[in-house]
Amino acid sequence: MKLLKRILAILAVLVVAVQFIRPERNASASPVSTDAAGALVIPDEVRQVLLVSCFDCHSNNTRYPWYAEIQPVGWWLAGHIRDAKEELNFDEFGTYAPRRKFATLRQIEDEIAERGMPLPSYTIVHKDAVLSPEGKNLVIAWSRAMRDSLRVQYPPETLERQSPR
Repeated sequence: MKLLKRILAILAVLVVAVQFIRPERNASASPVSTDAAGALVIPDEVRQVLLVSCFDCHSNNTRYPWYAEIQPVGWWLAGHIRDAKEELNFDEFGTYAPRRKFATLRQIEDEIAERGMPLPSYTIVHKDAVLSPEGKNLVIAWSRAMRDSLRVQYPPETLERQSPR
């Protein structure tokens, strides 16, 4: 019984101690000139859908929920945000090469059509981020239109990966 109490006391101390080890917050102090709005035409209704459903993970500014203050949940969220920004960061979209812009727009369409995004683990708590059928269609149509505009601006070999023969 004494051993069990000691183990529980040590675990309690560890749980409290990890609360002081916090991940860095994903918060940019100033607007950036390389965001998607500078590289793409984003109608207000599309921007609103992206803000609510995508930007928390795919931008340089995250609205953190209360449970992000509890570790190790905060670490888990930080990892998700870091991984998401590696795939797509709307605040850095303007720096992407044309091929990456084109591929990223295609990936946005695919992820939304296949219900891969937003993540179910995100929409459990953020009910407003669940995409309605209208929201999905709006973002998919916008993504296609932006890819079409890139096709007009750049030659096909710049945008599409050519399969080796």
